[in-house]
Amino acid sequence: MPSPPALEGTCKLLPAPAPSDTLLAAVADEYAALADDHGPRNVLVLKRHPAGLASLTEALADAPLERADGPRSPRVESLPEHASKTVEAYDPTLDRLEYEERIELISLVIDGASRSVPDYLERAADHEGFSRDVGQLLLEATRQRIRLADLEDPHDCLAFLYAMNDRFHDELTDRGYVERADVIPRAVDLLAADADGLRSRVTASFDAVLAVEFEEYRRLDRRYLAALSADADLVCLGERHASVERTRVEPGRVADVAAEAGLAVEPLEPPRANADGPPHRAITRFLATDEVPTRSAESGGDAGSAAAASAESEPTGRARRLRTDTAREQARAVATEIQSLRDRHGWPFDEFAVAVPRIERVPETRRRLREAGVPTATIGTPSLAEDPAVNELYAVVTCQCERERDGDAIERADADPVGPERDRPDSVAASLDRLRARVPAFSTDLLAETAGSSVRRSLERWIRRTDLKGRIAREEDWVDAREGYEGVRRVLEIAAFVEETDLVGPDWQGLRRMLRRTIQYDAPYVHSVETRPPTGGVTVCAADDLKYDSRRAVFLLDLIDETYPGEQFLTQLFPGAWLRSMPSYPAVTDPSVDAIADTFATVDADDVGDPFETYHAQRSRRWLALGARAAERALYLCSYERGSGGLRRTHDESRYLQLIDATPGLALESVDATAGAAIHGETDAVEALLSQPRGELERLLREASTGGEADLGETEMLFEEIAVVLEDGDIDPELAEAVRSQFEFAAGEVVRDE
Repeated sequence: MPSPPALEGTCKLLPAPAPSDTLLAAVADEYAALADDHGPRNVLVLKRHPAGLASLTEALADAPLERADGPRSPRVESLPEHASKTVEAYDPTLDRLEYEERIELISLVIDGASRSVPDYLERAADHEGFSRDVGQLLLEATRQRIRLADLEDPHDCLAFLYAMNDRFHDELTDRGYVERADVIPRAVDLLAADADGLRSRVTASFDAVLAVEFEEYRRLDRRYLAALSADADLVCLGERHASVERTRVEPGRVADVAAEAGLAVEPLEPPRANADGPPHRAITRFLATDEVPTRSAESGGDAGSAAAASAESEPTGRARRLRTDTAREQARAVATEIQSLRDRHGWPFDEFAVAVPRIERVPETRRRLREAGVPTATIGTPSLAEDPAVNELYAVVTCQCERERDGDAIERADADPVGPERDRPDSVAASLDRLRARVPAFSTDLLAETAGSSVRRSLERWIRRTDLKGRIAREEDWVDAREGYEGVRRVLEIAAFVEETDLVGPDWQGLRRMLRRTIQYDAPYVHSVETRPPTGGVTVCAADDLKYDSRRAVFLLDLIDETYPGEQFLTQLFPGAWLRSMPSYPAVTDPSVDAIADTFATVDADDVGDPFETYHAQRSRRWLALGARAAERALYLCSYERGSGGLRRTHDESRYLQLIDATPGLALESVDATAGAAIHGETDAVEALLSQPRGELERLLREASTGGEADLGETEMLFEEIAVVLEDGDIDPELAEAVRSQFEFAAGEVVRDE
């Protein structure tokens, strides 16, 4: 085990995860103190993760400074971004390996492996997500600088994968590349060696370092910070009970980590400790620390006793519970509640956040919200396989490959409308069908007219000739258009890389190979995600993206036990029983009971059953706490029923939701998500209007079949009102026709004669 990094400075720790505005105020106060001593431009602020960087920068820009000289804009960077600049300062010619390039290179390394593939990995390779899981494992091994030669008796599967990773990085070195996961380890080595006077060149521009989010700094991160701040005034700011990323690979409390590194640990009281916090503040604290709310009401005579009894009956922590039958209804209920809050409080859409447990859930959730009439603002890079523009360009590449191989193949495939190849999605015939469906006035001549010696320039000609970007703008909402443009850009970058590298041929065959592999292995939103673009809208993001951010209302989705804490921890690549016996896996897999109790205040050592499951379940509980603290005014805890075999369904709420409900002093207020709830928003109003004719007639039939009495007068009045609106109201003709159709359907006239 290498010696711990030596840091000289102070580590100030907040007692527990505080509301986001309180946290940012604490960071601003520490920044102001350093800026007043050294000048704003001489203070470097480093945050461990890029998420929430914009909110942090905004808070520091508003910090009250005594010194008015010089520019006020704070120097705020994420630690990976700063490390990347350090590596570039040493070697400006060094290329960072892009995501797509990494996929291709590591696949070639694995294909050329001389070691025999373990039987388990060979069987697992057929499962969906295998390549993604392997990629995540190797990225984590790279971040921690795990080398096969440094391990004693690793598991056969890990030995094979680590050997591939070592060979992969040897290839990178030979080709002059550095991958993003290796940036911090590479920067640590360069600063430690002071190669070419790098340390003095990098540190000459600042006199103080404020290390924010210190609870998440891993061992190599702390080594980088030590090398960077050796001659600077160092202040680290962290939160107790808030580490979820560092604790994935390192157990222990942040205070012990700081002390081990040589920092003087000081408690830091929140700057707004006496201010009224959000109503759910006690719930956030309970999730993070297991601290049950207490009341300080004292009795004073009969009146005082009555007041104390009343205080004891009132919960000090409140959140709202939203239950639905399905995940689809969950999203619709959230959309209805957002519209309701807007009607009541006038909050803009960009003051709402909908947090999902995993980034892969973002596209589906965002789409369902927008279908329910709620605009969303999250912009990222979805999976290439789901991008229509990317699929169009892939179809172009497929057809050009065939043209290059056989000049008459396109015409033959186009002339056979019922050929068996049309059933294969990547066949030439299927590609022609896709192009014909997407491109107005498509003809095979267009492929010949846009083809050239350069695959990149050929694709650019196709984009211009077919007005691809214009079609994206006209046919898609602005969020989808932004992402469509990003997908086109990625395809063009892959084409440029194909022409420059020797990994594949610089032709259509090489581009198709690399593009196909990238589409196959790509994961949605693995790239940068922008959650607050200037046009506004509801933020849809993973819960961890809200750690240094806040919104007036936050909806935490999927609070079922299958998700929080879940059943599969760390990875789906290996069974849980295997992980427990894999000390070389790049995460905590065999924690001791003492380590668990020391890391999480929410655990009693006497109650630990399975140490592995307990440890990572508590990390999941912390995620909930950090997502909850991002809500400034209203917190919604959302769950839905799930199938449990056959036709049975169960409302399997998260154990943490049940724990909140059972804790004195905490309360969950149910939100009416039923069909009879108040109608908010245009989409809900339209659906309610369309459902009324059929619903009213079905009510009458039910009454008649059971011998009950139905008031036909109310039904007639309702239908007359609808008829008046259809005749005189200023409504869309298509909507009016849809309402008339509902009457006909209810009357049994399913087939309409036009």
